[in-house]
Amino acid sequence: MRKATLAIAVLSALALTACQKQEEQTSPAEEVKSEASKTVAAEAPATGEDNKYTTESQKHSYALGASMGLFAKNRLDQQKDLEIEYDEAALLEGFKNGLDDNTAFTLPELQGFTRAADMILQAKQTEKANASAASNIAEGAEYLAANAKKEGVVTTESGLQYEVLTEGEGVSPAGPTSTVKVHYRGTLLDGTEFDSSYSRGQPATFPLNRVIAGWTEGLQLMKEGAKYRFHIPSELAYGERSTGKITPNATLIFDVELLEVIEPASE
Repeated sequence: MRKATLAIAVLSALALTACQKQEEQTSPAEEVKSEASKTVAAEAPATGEDNKYTTESQKHSYALGASMGLFAKNRLDQQKDLEIEYDEAALLEGFKNGLDDNTAFTLPELQGFTRAADMILQAKQTEKANASAASNIAEGAEYLAANAKKEGVVTTESGLQYEVLTEGEGVSPAGPTSTVKVHYRGTLLDGTEFDSSYSRGQPATFPLNRVIAGWTEGLQLMKEGAKYRFHIPSELAYGERSTGKITPNATLIFDVELLEVIEPASE
């Protein structure tokens, strides 16, 4: 059972790591280094009184199996998205053989197959990202050029474009170290929503120097009570990085409502 135990432990660790990466992902309005605003995790399904897993042993065993299943599903979803084929029958047979400590290949061979599969997945991901990045640059430039000609759209020296939807009457942030409380909704150029504090029912609070450059600049133009629409070029957003639904070199649109300016506490 040594090989089976080792394989299960490795797969379980990978599953837990994948879950942790999802939980640590920050809101798309933030820089990767920032912890300014955290997306509320999806609510877990309620467990009823008729749950058949009642003992600690059953719960622990179920958790191990579920974590491996979730890891496998996440991996297969990635492969499907990248049009990489997989054999479900072989997957299930491999899992069963692993539990029986009777695999068709040795552990070194299995590790070699896993590394090869990882390399294929990474190559496909890179290929897709490069194609998306090139397309996003062209689409973003075309969009911003047309948008700049629209009435009410102001383009700053940096290339940030904004519209005043509602003017405010309160104070403006004093500078990039100011902390603000906002409600916002972010979309891609095709209208796909990738983040929204409105949907979560909770405004976000963060220092301006911990968000994307387009927000740092744009929010300093606003007064409390104002609502602006920002059209943010990729170089003022995430650039070549990707996060969630945001692909490399994507131009982003944000509707931002400045609720409150919270100046940093004096030292």
